[in-house]
Amino acid sequence: MSSLLSQETINISRVTVSAGRVPSLPDSIPISLRQIWIDISSPSRLSRRRSEQDYRLSAAQLWRKHTCFQEARAEAMADAGEATATARSSSPLHVVVFPWLAFGHIIPYMELSEQLARRGHAVTFVSAPRNLARLRPVPDDLRARIRLLPLPMPTVAGLPDGAESTADVPPEKGDLLKAAFDGFAAPFAGFLAGSCAGDGGDGEGTTGFGKKPDWIFVDFAHHWLPPIAEQHKVPCALFSIFPAVFIAFAGTKAANEARPRVTAEDLAAQPPWIPFPTPIAHRLYEAEQMVYVFRPNASGVCDAFRFWETERQCPLFILRSCREVDGALCPLIADLYGKPLALSGLLAPYDAARAAQESGGEDDDEESASLMRWLDEQPARSVLYVAFGSEAPLTADNVRELAAGLELSGARFLWALREASAPLLPGDGFQERVGGRGVVRAGWVPQVRVLAHGAVGAFLTHAGWSSLMESFLFGHPLVMLPLFADQGLTARVMAARGVGLEVPRDERDGSFGRADLASTVRRVMAREDEEGKALARNAREFQEMLCDRAKQEEYVGELVEHLRRLP
Repeated sequence: MSSLLSQETINISRVTVSAGRVPSLPDSIPISLRQIWIDISSPSRLSRRRSEQDYRLSAAQLWRKHTCFQEARAEAMADAGEATATARSSSPLHVVVFPWLAFGHIIPYMELSEQLARRGHAVTFVSAPRNLARLRPVPDDLRARIRLLPLPMPTVAGLPDGAESTADVPPEKGDLLKAAFDGFAAPFAGFLAGSCAGDGGDGEGTTGFGKKPDWIFVDFAHHWLPPIAEQHKVPCALFSIFPAVFIAFAGTKAANEARPRVTAEDLAAQPPWIPFPTPIAHRLYEAEQMVYVFRPNASGVCDAFRFWETERQCPLFILRSCREVDGALCPLIADLYGKPLALSGLLAPYDAARAAQESGGEDDDEESASLMRWLDEQPARSVLYVAFGSEAPLTADNVRELAAGLELSGARFLWALREASAPLLPGDGFQERVGGRGVVRAGWVPQVRVLAHGAVGAFLTHAGWSSLMESFLFGHPLVMLPLFADQGLTARVMAARGVGLEVPRDERDGSFGRADLASTVRRVMAREDEEGKALARNAREFQEMLCDRAKQEEYVGELVEHLRRLP
């Protein structure tokens, strides 16, 4: 895919602000910055509630406030001393990176770590031993600058032996994993004390591991870590892998305390701090799932407290996003949380995508090789790839309706199913009836290689952010069946962008039927129809934006500048 290697960049003009005057944004600013949420809201619905002029005014006001804040902060940093800034900019940073125990978090944290290492910075990557062992190997040219630090997994009663990530536990045991995660506090404190005392281990000197850490990147669950870091005067940055829309809807502790949201109906409504109308919202059944976030769990604290306490103690918020996708939301989030916001870019797995395209299958096991041979026999862009990630919970009803809907759709499909869900497949001859045009594979599937194959034409997904980035590298339109957390909002955003369709669900219990699933699959796969053509075209446009790797990697450079100037 030639666009994957594109070096083209897009220059975004600066907004000029005159005192006492709200500016109109120049045409060179992307549409996402000129019209607040134009890419994720229905213009027809918005026009009934707010004029286009007011709509653009909101974007201009937010962008002006964000721009003035950033400029004032930059001037203040400049006043701190040019000599100090020059000295810091000439030496590599040492960043400690510590993601939550889920591979949907661990993998983008590693993508960012590799980007930092490519710029000459030292990264200490912290997790439990089995998680680190399951990561793909660090590229040879980065091994001197990425140090993997395994911390022993704390023991918690009821947590399965060997469980170190959310992929290792059923959903009902997830809170025990948080309790175990809190047990990392003591061993992490020991590591940090040694690192700050100059006991950085191997690699002192050119790689930067011998120096005190400059920053610690933490996830939503690390409420206990910033106080440890404060003892050694090491600042923390909250690096959120959640989509911007989810962060905006979550809001701060102060905003939630001012307008408490304690019921599902509260959470299904537009948050009061979103200052413009939008059709994007949680469904009622999703909101009922979200209520647990505000309730203490087996770890002793609620997830909302974890996020709010962590965010409160971090002077920098890093978001896995870019202005081309979330430009209008960025100033809103910076204003809402009252701190500098840095973007990491989307952190798509470019190297894995390139390797998938170049692979000849020499290292495939027999199961992977048989899958690729089957794909080789299918017509171009005719196969629907079906996968719901390594952690998404599928019920028996979900599996039954998925199987029946795929059969009813008549589409060719490859369904990657978790081994734990395989026993839920209907035993009525389903696999025999779809044999030839449909394959179900229980267990691990080389997802990026499958998505890169020319036979794949669309992706039936839970709308997890990382899975979407993998899919868009190859320009696939989406059939979306969100299952939990941020996925519902993400699916609505993608549907409003015109890159996919969401499977209709019952508003109260979230159930879906085989007929609706089959109909949605046929609509997305129908490339001869105008709707199908439009979905495919919009997905390719998203691909072109994402595959401008040079532009995406510029965000990491901007992030490094934030790290050098702050705190």
